[in-house]
Amino acid sequence: MIKKFVSIILAVLLLNAGMGIVYAKTNTKKEERYAEKVKQAIAKLGTGETAFVKVKLRDKTNLEGFVSTIGDDSFVVTDGKTGVATTVAYPQVKKVKGNNLSTGAKIAIGVGIAVVVLVVIIASGASFGRGGRRLEDLGNAF
Repeated sequence: MIKKFVSIILAVLLLNAGMGIVYAKTNTKKEERYAEKVKQAIAKLGTGETAFVKVKLRDKTNLEGFVSTIGDDSFVVTDGKTGVATTVAYPQVKKVKGNNLSTGAKIAIGVGIAVVVLVVIIASGASFGRGGRRLEDLGNAF
């Protein structure tokens, strides 16, 4: 009777021990992958006052500022208004949002503005030709 009782308890303990290890491994790997994604996103933003971020931590703390330092295990967010620097480990981050434009985006915006200005100049030049007056006539009017 005691042997059956001991064997049942051992079997239950072994089953529970095996399941606990499986759950721990999947959560740890998932957290490691997410921390790596955060690290890549922060590295892509870069450092300096133009690298503005909003960070939400797992303990529900919100940080806003710019990334002043990037390390292997953590990065530093400095508040632009107060100058307070906070070191944040990558696994602590729940959500990160950056407002830094890439070089390609800046070039595209510049080209877009140049095209709009060119279209306005061409459109204004075409309206002089259709209005019945030529540019030479405008010069004689003054």
